[in-house]
Amino acid sequence: MSVPQRVLVTGAAGFIGSHVTDRLLGEGRSVVGVDSFDPFYPASMKRRNLAGALSSARFELVESDIRDREAMQALFARGGFDGVVHLAALAGVRPSLERPADYADVNVRGSAQLFEAAVRYGLPRLVFASSSSVYGEREDGPFRESDPVERPISPYAATKRAGELLAHSFHHAHGLPVICARIFTAYGPRQRPDLAIRKFAERMLAGEPLSIYGDGSSLRDFTFISDLVDGLVAALDSDLDFSLLNLGAGHRLSVLEVVKTLEHELRVPAVLDYLPAQTGDVRRTWADITAAREALGYAPRVNFQEGVRLFVSWLRAER
Repeated sequence: MSVPQRVLVTGAAGFIGSHVTDRLLGEGRSVVGVDSFDPFYPASMKRRNLAGALSSARFELVESDIRDREAMQALFARGGFDGVVHLAALAGVRPSLERPADYADVNVRGSAQLFEAAVRYGLPRLVFASSSSVYGEREDGPFRESDPVERPISPYAATKRAGELLAHSFHHAHGLPVICARIFTAYGPRQRPDLAIRKFAERMLAGEPLSIYGDGSSLRDFTFISDLVDGLVAALDSDLDFSLLNLGAGHRLSVLEVVKTLEHELRVPAVLDYLPAQTGDVRRTWADITAAREALGYAPRVNFQEGVRLFVSWLRAER
């Protein structure tokens, strides 16, 4: 199978999307990036994410919304894409509790528009960014792709599971090749300002207290951005027909362990403000990455302390 050379990346200006775009351009491929520059966080940050890509003659930025059927049809009609990495979405568990209809509109209806255009114009290989949140609240682990996922506990998680089901229906009915990547807590340079590691670091550097929901024992499988991009690009280049694959580090860290690592790398003490646990937040995530290792050769390489060190170096340069 030939490696996709002309790739559409949706959500290209975001944290993950910009890194995927840079990786593909670095490998000599052509990329069309779509982004609506949703005001969830400042557009200026997203445009900085694309600074390198915009200097490449092999990159085109299209400012559009995946919910716009005519725009998506026109994009695919002229695009000649042989691969798609679909990252565009409204993100975040807590905001989805306040805007559930918006999350369904973008994450489900928007994905349907994209899948429809992909089917109509050439059946490119498609990687769909799903989430570890589809596993819901679990007491055991690690989480495997064969585990039941019928009880999401936030609208965001529900939309990501709906996206997986929608993708499978397009695969079954039309032969669209889709790999659904269940992403576990990505972090690293360009991280969104609402995500824990960046939010904690910013507040620590400003001398402000950190909001800790619950007792700080919640566990997350933190995945460094370069390892995640390795997995997403390997999925894009694979010959899989339809697959669900976990992309995580395969290790768990508590919120308090994250804070200690940040204290060490920032050389700043943290002031903790303990608050009640929040609705929609799961107590743990933990990826079994066996399937991705066997299917893609996926092998995370960046340990957490090294990843935080790289993130802190980037953050200091940004500030």
